[in-house]
Amino acid sequence: MSGAEDVDGAVRRWRVLSETAVLLDGFHALKHALRFGATVPAVLTSGKDAALALADELAPDVRARIAELALEVPAEALRGLVPRAHPTGVAALAVRPDRQAQLAVLAQERRPAPSVVLDNPRNLGNAGAVIRLAAGFGATGVVTTGSLDPWHPTVVRGAAGLHYATAVERLQVDELPAGPLYALDPEGKDIRSVTLPDDALLAFGSERSGLSAELRERADELIALPMRPQVSSYNLATSVGMTLFHWSTTSGRPAPM
Repeated sequence: MSGAEDVDGAVRRWRVLSETAVLLDGFHALKHALRFGATVPAVLTSGKDAALALADELAPDVRARIAELALEVPAEALRGLVPRAHPTGVAALAVRPDRQAQLAVLAQERRPAPSVVLDNPRNLGNAGAVIRLAAGFGATGVVTTGSLDPWHPTVVRGAAGLHYATAVERLQVDELPAGPLYALDPEGKDIRSVTLPDDALLAFGSERSGLSAELRERADELIALPMRPQVSSYNLATSVGMTLFHWSTTSGRPAPM
């Protein structure tokens, strides 16, 4: 088989797989997905030597796997398969985790860490940043309500492939897992006076309209982040990061290392 036929076959296979697979956009998304057990049936790169050099520098733990999976294709061919070519010249497709397995993780009793609930989020990039934060803190999962797909390619790109490090699903408010729900709201109790339990659900309203009435009704307690007067709000990801940091320093658990 010629090199051209190899490339043509890889492109055809990519187009078939992409109908259901998760796009891992860039080297870092691929690195994280492999580290956290993703099944990755296709990896394309416009420069395999450069990709392996990155692996040598940043991810020697998955270098052999990338060397095995990666197929070099012309840059033009790669650009034709992805919405926006990543500067690292790497793109991959991964199998989305089974929904029932994800829901089982979210619903487990005695969860070891909180789950983050994004109530009707609007910004894809913000959702990705939150998932990246949640993965870094070892959160049990991230749940979105509303119409935003937390597995949208832009969200996955913003999370750098760390969807595979935590459970990520979309649910309705009445489908949320059991457990104490703490909702962030300016009218709430100062978070510094609250100890957040490990099995908490930490809910954050949308960037524009805040918490929905339905989620406020479901909340066990409203809590607020300290904020200087006349400052209207924090960025969503910043709010999540501050809240998870507060949990990590008051829960008695060692911080993830």
